[in-house]
Amino acid sequence: MNWADFSTAAPDLAALTEERFGAYRHHVLATLRRDGSPRTSGLEVRFLRGELWLGMMPGSRKALDLLRDPRFALQANPGVDVDGGDVRIGGRAFEVVDPAQKGAYVEEVEPPQPFHLFRTELTEVVRTYVEDETYLVTQVWRPGEPVRALRRT
Repeated sequence: MNWADFSTAAPDLAALTEERFGAYRHHVLATLRRDGSPRTSGLEVRFLRGELWLGMMPGSRKALDLLRDPRFALQANPGVDVDGGDVRIGGRAFEVVDPAQKGAYVEEVEPPQPFHLFRTELTEVVRTYVEDETYLVTQVWRPGEPVRALRRT
């Protein structure tokens, strides 16, 4: 399920997620090292043409991690104002090798060359926030399921 599919399935959560990622340029990507332990790295992301794109320097550790194991978690930079809550995306990232697809991305983004480009398939989007200064609310979306909200005091 790509970003467009998620946006159709959960439009309010998708809009809020794009807003949170759009508030800051740099975010945190978690990948899996060869030994299975987590690695976190800074990353810029793009929402373009119905996809969530991850671009990386050639040969970077995070790119090599994704080429070996496509699973990732992406945490939006909370910045100094966390009123909108915390948002993270889980999924799998697959390198784009098609010259036309990569060329279209280059035309819009103009990234430094060369670079790795990954398209994403989402497995989970989670938002956590405080409601009425009383409840910790966690909204969870997974493919094929409606958004569900869990409230705790």
